[in-house]
Amino acid sequence: MDTTGFTLFDTALGRCGIAWGPQGIVAVALPEADEQALRTRTRRAVPAGHESPPPADVARAIDEIVALLEGEPRDLTGVVLDMEHLPEFNRRVYAVARTVAPGETITYGEIAERVGERGAAQAVGQALGRNPFPIVVPCHRVLAAGGGMGGFSAGGGVATKRRMLAIEGAGTPTLFA
Repeated sequence: MDTTGFTLFDTALGRCGIAWGPQGIVAVALPEADEQALRTRTRRAVPAGHESPPPADVARAIDEIVALLEGEPRDLTGVVLDMEHLPEFNRRVYAVARTVAPGETITYGEIAERVGERGAAQAVGQALGRNPFPIVVPCHRVLAAGGGMGGFSAGGGVATKRRMLAIEGAGTPTLFA
């Protein structure tokens, strides 16, 4: 079994990618315009890795992601992520975001307060915009003040964010306009 690699898999959103290393998952990629773009983006996370069948723990994570995106409530906090090379602030932001359950939302400002950086909502947004683990670190559950959608850097932008929130039962997507 390879300790470093990546694979593509199908979800209700479309084809996604996941990359792993010896310390855990290093990236999750949401659907791209085409499969080759997705493969390239996913491979970038593990330059020395090869496309291969995932080890058991990664296969379980894939199954959980697929189920979540089919509308089944799933807790992905047990998925092991390799954050070794990420800035400490981003790690703290991602840890708070991972506490937000499917169907729930939080604001950028609330995350800033929880990481002890009151007033750093913009920095939280920037950290989430660089999130290498979308879905597992559920940045789509983070909204702007007043319930606004804020941004979403994944393919499809805010429309994908709305769709993910709707799948999870976070209310009617039009409420988040």
